[in-house]
Amino acid sequence: MRRGDGERGAALLTVLLLVAVIVVLAATALERLRVSTRLTANAGALDAARGYAYAAETLATTRVTSLLSKAGDRVALLGGWSDRPFGLPIPGGVATARVRDGGNCFNLNSLVVRGDDGTYAANNQTLLQFQRLIRLLRVPQGDAIPAATVDFIDTDDAALPGGAEDGAYRGYRTAGTLMADVSELRAVSRVTAEQYAALRPWLCALPTVERATINVNTLLPEQAPLLAMLIETGGGVEAARGVLLRRPEQGYATTDPVWNALSLAGAGTPAMDGKGQTGVKTGWFALTIDVVANGAELHEQGLIDARALPARLVARQWGDVS
Repeated sequence: MRRGDGERGAALLTVLLLVAVIVVLAATALERLRVSTRLTANAGALDAARGYAYAAETLATTRVTSLLSKAGDRVALLGGWSDRPFGLPIPGGVATARVRDGGNCFNLNSLVVRGDDGTYAANNQTLLQFQRLIRLLRVPQGDAIPAATVDFIDTDDAALPGGAEDGAYRGYRTAGTLMADVSELRAVSRVTAEQYAALRPWLCALPTVERATINVNTLLPEQAPLLAMLIETGGGVEAARGVLLRRPEQGYATTDPVWNALSLAGAGTPAMDGKGQTGVKTGWFALTIDVVANGAELHEQGLIDARALPARLVARQWGDVS
């Protein structure tokens, strides 16, 4: 091979290598541009979905206010409003909202009382109530959960019998304040995933230390343990379920018929202030919003405070809540 031919071959090889490098760089740049464009589009769609969710919140609180304004002296399931989806037409998709009674639950934050100085101390009556509920639900090895939960929320550093203060935790300390969400129970010492799954449907974390008022007109028969936990002996689940199944469609004007029926059924004596923890109206509503629009999907869980009208949203969480 002549020298000139070798030089021309080397030059051609160099050019081909440069072209290959340029092609790779161009392809990489185009891919990054494509991903960036897609991310921008997704972010825009997600922002729009949040806006639709805010609109659904307003619609939901307006509906709750209207429901309570028309309900008068009682709130019942008449009309099928509970958990019934109502849609909000939106461009390129749909937003759906549902509301249900958000007070038929055990409020974890009621395990403490608030002092005048802002500190939290154990509420022994509610502690016993939580123990009864755990026994009724047959949560495996759940005896230590109530005391440990109180210690997680209360302000002091003295553990209750069977409880757990800072020394029982590694890498973090007890909260020393009210729970913002039921999922915080998973952080409580010795609470297992199995125990949490068994308890989750029965619990709430209302932004108050007051006990949740059980509405005997909206409590479902399958939620009978929430009524039975108010009985001193911690029994009477079947009796409570029977009373709820026989409830008139329009509900009760007072709670007396429920407690009289429980007494006649031999369910037992109401625990201290157990009867006072039941009512015929609803003060808290749980809100669920699902938005699907322009390729974006958004889920929201909210809490509506309807103790005073107009009702208002006091808490929201994005994403699937478990």
